[in-house]
Amino acid sequence: MDPASGQSFPLHVGGQWCAALDGAQRDVLNPATGATSWHVAEAGQADVAHACEVAHAAFPDWAASTTDARAKALRNLAQIIRERMGELAVLEASVTGRPVREMRAQMGRIPEWFEYFAGIILGLEGSSNALQGGFLNYTQYRPHGVCALLTPWNHPILILSKKLAAALAAGNSVVVKPSELAPITPLILSQWAVEAGIPAGVINVVTGGAETGAALVADPHVRHIDLTGGTETGKRVAAAAAERLVPCALELGGKTPVIVFDSAELDEAVAGALFSGFVAAGQTCVSGSRFLVQRGVYDAFLDRLSARVGMLRQGDPADPGTDIGPVISARSRDRCMNFIREAETAGARLVAGGHLGDLPEGFESGFFVPPTVFADVTQDMPLFRDEVFGPVVSVTPFEDEADAIRLANAGPFALGASVWTRDILLAHRVTEGLDAGVIWINDHHKNDPRAIWGGSGASGYGHENGWDGLLHYMIKRSVTVRTAQVFSDWFGGGQRYG
Repeated sequence: MDPASGQSFPLHVGGQWCAALDGAQRDVLNPATGATSWHVAEAGQADVAHACEVAHAAFPDWAASTTDARAKALRNLAQIIRERMGELAVLEASVTGRPVREMRAQMGRIPEWFEYFAGIILGLEGSSNALQGGFLNYTQYRPHGVCALLTPWNHPILILSKKLAAALAAGNSVVVKPSELAPITPLILSQWAVEAGIPAGVINVVTGGAETGAALVADPHVRHIDLTGGTETGKRVAAAAAERLVPCALELGGKTPVIVFDSAELDEAVAGALFSGFVAAGQTCVSGSRFLVQRGVYDAFLDRLSARVGMLRQGDPADPGTDIGPVISARSRDRCMNFIREAETAGARLVAGGHLGDLPEGFESGFFVPPTVFADVTQDMPLFRDEVFGPVVSVTPFEDEADAIRLANAGPFALGASVWTRDILLAHRVTEGLDAGVIWINDHHKNDPRAIWGGSGASGYGHENGWDGLLHYMIKRSVTVRTAQVFSDWFGGGQRYG
């Protein structure tokens, strides 16, 4: 694997590398420099149709394989990732602009998802019941078939692995459409899967833009869709799925509140807020973009947070000393800078950042946004309401428990939240009142294959991780067997109707 500038990547279909049928390619930019650094094939409708045909053909044998065989292949893939995670982290850092220290830590967790789903698929059990009238009922699970996995650019391997491990364990075949902004590492992973013993055609990767994704979700072979992306994209995918009555899971946008009470351990809360808002340059669905701080510690929180933000090192993602890299694109950079200008115009108080500092030589054209904090942000300001997806955060005071919950629940998103307090009774009361699917108490953004993940409202629906993550890749059915010796002939005078 060589992330050298100029490298080209074809599609990966049927266990093989293949160019797009019309030879089309797409440039992939290095967000730290703004320069074109890689090229990938641009899959057209015919390429997508071919990938889905291949996945459809591979499905029956994979679905019929034993859970032991599928678990073994997943464990093999986990081991390959573990052995090569260093090079994977370097490439992922280059493509996404995430600091390599972040990516090394994240890559170290990836094998856990494959090992976890390899483990729980072996314990999948149906249920049985004796029904009145001499009947036995039992349940079974079967895979959907071809699953479309549409993955984002901010965590190309992590989010793909969360979906892929569950889908494969359940016995599905997949066609993956990664984001056109960071499509390279999913291609690499699909080749490693072949080495791990996953049959050719079970995993296929088609790269391209919105038209590629639209062709994938519309393909008649696709029987389940799983998307992580923006809310507007989610609406289009949900509509396309509904048109064909295909089930889908959507993990979409967020505007995560970080609620800090007077009873919090303040230095911990500041450190947690710093992590939640600025890891990945604020480009995560549960990024702590709204800090709600109780009046009693509001000024102290701002002082300590602004000091910590001022110490963050921004620059080359390949430098282990870098804390924050660039955002993913020029469009993202410009959107973030517009939020900064709008907040200043609206009267929010700038307490950190706002203006880009000096960058290392060679990175002046990268898509960097200064880590920025605005205080005294009110509920009517765009910075409070709208998803930034960048390192620009708001801080808003609240008076009491009810006020905190009111502010936290303002808006259409319901994905993540964190609560900081040493009062455990208060913590549990607040979590009961929050509109969020993933909540942390005295921490933030901790993820694990055992802990379900998903939201509601404008944040989508469905769950990843845990048994829920496995079961949504399966169809549950009921089988009823007559055990009574005598058949009840309804039109012959039988007494049992249903």
